[in-house]
Amino acid sequence: MNTTLVLLRAFLSICCGITATSVAFADNHRTAAAWQELFNGKDLDAWTVKITGQPVGQDKYQTFRVEDGLLKVRYDNYASFANQFGHIFFRQPFSRYELLIEYRFVGNQVPDGPAWAQRNSGVMLHAQNPTTMALDQDFPISIEAQFLGGLSDNKRRPTGNVCTPGTDIVLGDNLAKQHCSYSSSATFDGDQWVQMRIVVNGNEAFEHRINNEIVMTYRSPQLSADLVSATTNSQRTLNQGFIALQSESHPIDFRRVALRALDQE
Repeated sequence: MNTTLVLLRAFLSICCGITATSVAFADNHRTAAAWQELFNGKDLDAWTVKITGQPVGQDKYQTFRVEDGLLKVRYDNYASFANQFGHIFFRQPFSRYELLIEYRFVGNQVPDGPAWAQRNSGVMLHAQNPTTMALDQDFPISIEAQFLGGLSDNKRRPTGNVCTPGTDIVLGDNLAKQHCSYSSSATFDGDQWVQMRIVVNGNEAFEHRINNEIVMTYRSPQLSADLVSATTNSQRTLNQGFIALQSESHPIDFRRVALRALDQE
């Protein structure tokens, strides 16, 4: 049995078979609980690292660290990046919530990092459990809310985009055919702080806000048809999953990662 099939079956059993109650964004009865700080500013005890080529829980180069009250992603201990993409997962899955992240890109990319990863990172939503990832798997099956920083070249480079590793989404009335779809946000050059808020409504609608401006909406998160066709399980819908921050070869800081659950009155 190939690795993809094993991972998909594990992911389906853990994540997709759970029914989540959802409402659309237009529902005026949606309420939010108090904010829960996922990053406590002190340590990463509530988080689990998975880096390509390393077993789950290992971060031998201290890629993810806490310094000065910030969650920092750094590569100063790397001899070479060598496509060692990393993710740090919060300890529990979520279904319906609002996520608030404040981030900034800093410094320079690792010299051998891929060109597309310059000032590029993101947060994975509805992600598979890190314990189901293969040793050499680079990205978890998930919906990625992408962070992009401007390159100070007077070219548009929006942030708050969406990418789909192993998944599909519906944009407008159609299934998105491209891996990444770009938002309507402004371009943020330099090492400035940016706030991203994401509303995740179970297996229905998602909304991205940058500095409180809506820049992207989509719906119906699901496993890609190619993955599902490899199994006899017809369940494609993604109802919930883990939240994970990325390391993609450019240093980045996080000063806040907070969540509040959404519910109905």
